[in-house]
Amino acid sequence: MNAPAPARRPAVYAVCALEEIPNRRARAFVLARAGADGAPRPWPIFILRWGRHVRAYENRCPHQGVHLDWERGEFLDGEGIRIQCGKHGALFDLGTGACVAGPCLGEGLVPIEAVIEEGEICLAGVDLLEDEDEDSGQGAE
Repeated sequence: MNAPAPARRPAVYAVCALEEIPNRRARAFVLARAGADGAPRPWPIFILRWGRHVRAYENRCPHQGVHLDWERGEFLDGEGIRIQCGKHGALFDLGTGACVAGPCLGEGLVPIEAVIEEGEICLAGVDLLEDEDEDSGQGAE
């Protein structure tokens, strides 16, 4: 009788150190995911830090698919209490990503599971391409 296979732990990808994102701020990243054809595709996201809590979302407004930051790396409204789309002014709840005002009311941002492990902000439950997964085009890897 074969022993059951051990439970597979989902991949966790370190993105940056917790201290690299100031408290009550957000930072944009462009990571790489495999497209349907297997080729690397850019995946723009942003990570919010609130003390020792982090949230991550795709950097895409549900209204028209544009990036949310109203200036490079600026995602929060003037009061710092909501995520604000720079294109149409839609406001989103920090914790849930739900649109609370604007043209996409009732919709929400695409959340990404983010955890803190050993002082690093990590994404879980996603398949990313890491640098060593990509062919540099410089010959045998």
